[in-house]
Amino acid sequence: MYCNQCEQTAKGTACVKMGVCGKTPGTAALQDLLIYACQGLSLYAVAGRTAGVVDEEVNLFTCEAVFSTLTNVNFDDDRLIALIKKAVTLRESLRKKVAAAGGKTDFTEDAASFTPAADLAGMVKQGEAVNRHAENKSENADILSLKEILVYGLKGVAAYADHARILGQEDDVVYAFIQEALIAVLRDDIPLDDWVGLVLKCGEINLRAMELLDAANTGAYGHPEPTTIPLGAKKGKAILVSGHDLKDLEAILKQTEGKGINVYTHGEMLPCHAYPELKKYEHLYGHYGTAWQNQHKEFDEFPGAIVMTTNCIQKPKETYKNAIFTTGLVAWPGVKHIADKDFSPAINRALEMDGFPEDTDKGTVMAGFARNTVLSVADKVIEAVKNKDIRHFFLVGGCDGAKPGRNYYTEFVEQVPKDCMILTLACGKFRFFDKQLGDIGGIPRLLDVGQCNDAYSAVQIAVALANAFECGVNDLPLSLILSWYEQKAVAILLTLLHLGIKDIRLGPSLPAFITPNVLDVLVKNFDIKPISTPAEDLKTILG
Repeated sequence: MYCNQCEQTAKGTACVKMGVCGKTPGTAALQDLLIYACQGLSLYAVAGRTAGVVDEEVNLFTCEAVFSTLTNVNFDDDRLIALIKKAVTLRESLRKKVAAAGGKTDFTEDAASFTPAADLAGMVKQGEAVNRHAENKSENADILSLKEILVYGLKGVAAYADHARILGQEDDVVYAFIQEALIAVLRDDIPLDDWVGLVLKCGEINLRAMELLDAANTGAYGHPEPTTIPLGAKKGKAILVSGHDLKDLEAILKQTEGKGINVYTHGEMLPCHAYPELKKYEHLYGHYGTAWQNQHKEFDEFPGAIVMTTNCIQKPKETYKNAIFTTGLVAWPGVKHIADKDFSPAINRALEMDGFPEDTDKGTVMAGFARNTVLSVADKVIEAVKNKDIRHFFLVGGCDGAKPGRNYYTEFVEQVPKDCMILTLACGKFRFFDKQLGDIGGIPRLLDVGQCNDAYSAVQIAVALANAFECGVNDLPLSLILSWYEQKAVAILLTLLHLGIKDIRLGPSLPAFITPNVLDVLVKNFDIKPISTPAEDLKTILG
């Protein structure tokens, strides 16, 4: 086992005995083998596209399979084995279609013809052999680093593309790049500078994927609007929805109507309360808990059923294992999976459980400050900047996690001067989302832009402000203070680099898969840097 894809990787280097996330060496090997199987499938997909053969099932499968290897999504070996076998079945079917269309099929790469072993142990050995750090591999460290940045970025792109497709938005440009990039990782003849270009291209494609998802979410549920969300509970039966999937939440809301069940969001589902077509459901009551890494405590105390719609799942405790359900691509061995979107098992379990015994008041938070809302008051924001009422904007967001050092983000927000605005997104916000920071001219100082994928909204806000001030984004009084954990954050970072955004501060630690030479390129070209202390960083930024 050698897995270094997340921020919490063991000893800041790699998980080699057991994943910090709970992933076993066998599961890690199967995930590596699934990526390898997708590389073989992609050889024929790219050749097919050249010959005029575009297989929609292959495109969908590639996204789902790559997404399944993202941190805290699929821990179920049986599900992973089924995906590996399906990749090979689709590959052979596509090979025949491409051959019939006169396309290239005589590939020499082993991935183009590999056959999965007959049993789990055999597949695990195959997965170990194709790991990029396997003993039989010898590669330039910097090129290997860039390959890993690309693969991890692709996992984020696949996640966003899959979410968008679920709501009817897709673009073959995204699928084509994922497949082309997977093939590139098989090659050993691409020079270093071209690898840098591929990595930045991944950021460009991720921008398109996030644009699609933004259109999907707002097209289906309306543009988010400022909404006050209770953090307490309402007496009665309850279901908790975690993950990122808005369509799953809508299905649960529809299926629980009139059943006396209140629905609560958890983690990155918090912004869902701000969408008009979701907030119209009266039994979408409030938000429970904080970020994903606190689920053991928070789920254990929740008196109802729990539905995980996407990442991030952790190994469930026995005390609530009979109350948690997965759906979509997320999976944990022994946990009831709802594949058909009939959430009756979770609903029935919620009705069996005690629910909340009484109303509780734990205050409120606000969400819904996506681009439409912020840009609707752009004139006030611009005037406040010109009048020096607003001195600086900070985007403080990204992934949360359990690793020490993340209190930096809480302390940073607390120390930001009162004449500065703070935009936030993703689960990193839970370090400070309930802080009462006041307002500037009636505009709240803390603006929740949304989920991690709503980085697209944040980018559009920045671009609009830059246009209003007739300057570049890097010339705005704007600083990005980002936290990362998994591969969607990698994809977003690559998007920011593609856009030429400079002076990003990243923490709590830099990725283990970035070599000193690659980091040097990022520093020289984009002035990216690690966080230090809140006081020091604020002094450097504000002077």
